[in-house]
Amino acid sequence: MTGNETTAGAGLTRLGEAYFAAQHSYDPYNATLLGVDEFDGLSFDPSREASERTARELADIGRQVGAIDASGLTGAQRVDHGVLTALVEGARADAEHSLWAANASAKSYVSRQGLIFQAVPAMTVGRPEAVARYLSRMSKIGATLDALGRRYLEEAADGRIPTAVGVDHSIRQLEGYLALPVAEDALLTPVRNAEPAVLDAAAAHVRETIRPAMRRLAELLRGELAPLARPDDRVGIREIPGGEAGYLAAVARHTTTALSPQDIHAIGLAELDELAGLWSRIGREALGESDFATIAARMRDDPALRFRTREEIVAVAQEALDRAEAARGTYFEHYAISACAIEEINPIDADNTAMAYYRPPAVDGSRPGAFCLLATNPDERYRYEYEALAFHESVPGHHLQLATAQTLDIPRYRRHIDAELCAFNEGWGLYSERLADEIGLYSGEIARLGMLSFASLRACRLVVDTGLHYLGWSRQQAVDFMYDHTATTRAHVRNEVDRYIAWPGQALAYVTGKREIVRLRERARQDLGPRFDLRKFHHAVLRNGAIPLTLLDDEVGRWTATQATATKTA
Repeated sequence: MTGNETTAGAGLTRLGEAYFAAQHSYDPYNATLLGVDEFDGLSFDPSREASERTARELADIGRQVGAIDASGLTGAQRVDHGVLTALVEGARADAEHSLWAANASAKSYVSRQGLIFQAVPAMTVGRPEAVARYLSRMSKIGATLDALGRRYLEEAADGRIPTAVGVDHSIRQLEGYLALPVAEDALLTPVRNAEPAVLDAAAAHVRETIRPAMRRLAELLRGELAPLARPDDRVGIREIPGGEAGYLAAVARHTTTALSPQDIHAIGLAELDELAGLWSRIGREALGESDFATIAARMRDDPALRFRTREEIVAVAQEALDRAEAARGTYFEHYAISACAIEEINPIDADNTAMAYYRPPAVDGSRPGAFCLLATNPDERYRYEYEALAFHESVPGHHLQLATAQTLDIPRYRRHIDAELCAFNEGWGLYSERLADEIGLYSGEIARLGMLSFASLRACRLVVDTGLHYLGWSRQQAVDFMYDHTATTRAHVRNEVDRYIAWPGQALAYVTGKREIVRLRERARQDLGPRFDLRKFHHAVLRNGAIPLTLLDDEVGRWTATQATATKTA
């Protein structure tokens, strides 16, 4: 290695660590969810000053990354450089625009209060230093919630007013937690079996600082923001000052492409058209029906397609995961990852979360990777949906992908990525749903209809998200479009649309990423002909962890060329 390579590589390593520290100090709850515990003693600072300071810090890191001479990097380091460039710019733009601050909500991941309720119960306290971090965080949450209220008021004073639906969800979430006895508070989950002194100290924080701050925030939302909030016909982020620019930045971050909102809207409509033939064919096989409206009505209304108990929901998910694990070695390299757990989501969060999500394992091994799913109100949930969910969130989806990424010999800012590179991660999850069909993992034709229902919902996301935030659709217009083009219920559609309202741009990642993985697979299959190996292709996609789609194109192209050369010389 030359001196230039050493200098450039060392600089890249230093800047990667600087990004990692800046990003996770600003958003320490996300670090917890990613399995990184060193930031667990922190709560976030929701002030405008913190957002502006972080944006400046990340901009400076980005300038230094851009100044690195790529000719002084190895091939692997050039991938690091490309990933870090995208991560830094995405995080900088996110801090600069801070759309969350003008868009109060309770939706998981994007909601600042929601992150607290999602991340704190996921903490593990098996060691004394972990207990100390947990208690340190608990001591700060009350002040964080008070500062969050001040930030909302400051944004509103500048015309950046939240939506009525987001404010309502936020109030109901806070009141749901406050209604529970302190002994049942979800924030105490990590220490329920700890020494009595530790549990007592944590419960004191809940009683004396956290719950009073929750009440103050709920009162502020109800008394000062609800009367001002944007109505349902003005829920798009374009309605606030700076919202249009913020949305374009969010689209770029979540898709890692140069696609415009108009392009994406058109792709969504085209996807729905492509799915029409599958609806007709699988509908005939499953229900003896080929008309979409008739199929959708049967899927929504037939009580035999619904669950009876929570245990049945978990059992269907577990059986699907077991089938996928049994087939894993045929279609994927051996990756040294632990088994995926299945956990039920706290019923209090039922209105504010997706039907399921994946939580990566803790780096120290203290908690497994988990497929977290909603099992509340089983008679309102459909049997055909939970197999596709299992394949998306566990194996061959997020668990296989994200847990494997933690084992790779890459910098840690690349090992621990989720929403930061959504197009790759969610694209892989959606690709996994269709791959599961290709390799025969679904239990029958009814379950395949569930796969198709989710495919339609993800296609609708491209249309609805751009419709809301770029074209000015109303909330009802978005709900009606999704209901008319999917087989899911109005309640689920409303929950989905409210999520897109709260998190502009994120919903665009799924189909964008899936389409690119499929395109690259077909290109490699065409280039390699009979030499194409699906198992090796999957490794080519997963071997770098999550990367921007432009880099994925380069890396798969490089792998294809290597495979072609190796075959010729064999």
